[in-house]
Amino acid sequence: MATTFLPPRHEDDAASVEPRQLTTTRSQSDRLFRGGVSASGALVLLIMALVGIFLTIRALQALSQAGFSFITTQAWEPDGGNFGIAAVLSGTVLIALTAIFFAVPLSTGVALYISEYSPRKIRQTLISLVDLMAAVPSVVFGLWGFFFLQGQIIGLARWISTYFGWIPFFAVDGSDPDDPLSTATVFTSSTFIAGIVVALMVAPITTSVMREVFSQAPVGEREGAYALGATKWGMIRSVVLPFGRGGMIGGTMLGLGRALGETIAVFMIISPVFVFQPHILQNGTNSVSALIALRYGEATPFGTSALMAAGLALFIITLVVNFIASSIVSRSRSGAATDG
Repeated sequence: MATTFLPPRHEDDAASVEPRQLTTTRSQSDRLFRGGVSASGALVLLIMALVGIFLTIRALQALSQAGFSFITTQAWEPDGGNFGIAAVLSGTVLIALTAIFFAVPLSTGVALYISEYSPRKIRQTLISLVDLMAAVPSVVFGLWGFFFLQGQIIGLARWISTYFGWIPFFAVDGSDPDDPLSTATVFTSSTFIAGIVVALMVAPITTSVMREVFSQAPVGEREGAYALGATKWGMIRSVVLPFGRGGMIGGTMLGLGRALGETIAVFMIISPVFVFQPHILQNGTNSVSALIALRYGEATPFGTSALMAAGLALFIITLVVNFIASSIVSRSRSGAATDG
């Protein structure tokens, strides 16, 4: 057997070894493209900063008078000195959460079908149809929800209230389950109906994010699951869903950010009230965006400042939600794979 002897390595030689410095020489087109992309990103941040500064300046007059009570007051009488966003902010959150409750299962199912089950011949068509849903104007969803969905959903709302009314969120004041002739108007223009309409509006963006993440699941891990005897659903459960968990959370929060700021569709459906309304099946709710659309045309200069303050609060909340979503996506396996 041949034996190979290596010469002894001195400590001085080991200390003198340094990593090579790798340099990249970019062409002029690469530098132009890099500069253009960087400028575009900086421009977006600049526009967002300018929007925030504009809202802050216009809202200072109202905020300086209202103070902290702007967050806790449930009335909206700016010219009378009694105004706040407690009622409309809670309504905004409830509508958005209702929308996410319906949108997430729908988006997850559609994304999984497109990425895992749909035939290749129709996959691109399905992707295009989902993307086109995002292009439908809000007013169309509002008209559909007001004239069609509202009448069809009253029976479901009454059934939920009858059998689950012991849960505070599902209780409806003025509804008698034992009287089949009781009025149905207590179930119209509710958070429940507005949330379903908004769910259909946020589903496309949530579906697109989830589908993109699911399609990036590593092929090696997919084949490994099959090699161990997993079924199609077993592979999805053990590989695709864990890999796309961060993207699912990020897509959900991006949809939540969209739902928080939805205006026209919500404005057309709800019956505005300025009290805290926790009963999602009951007539009457409100949102920050609907408040601005309702009161802007008749607002005095001070009232306009108060509306700008409400818009600033919504802007900050939406910004925080979207930043959290981006952070979650970037830290997930799928986000890291995309960055790489």
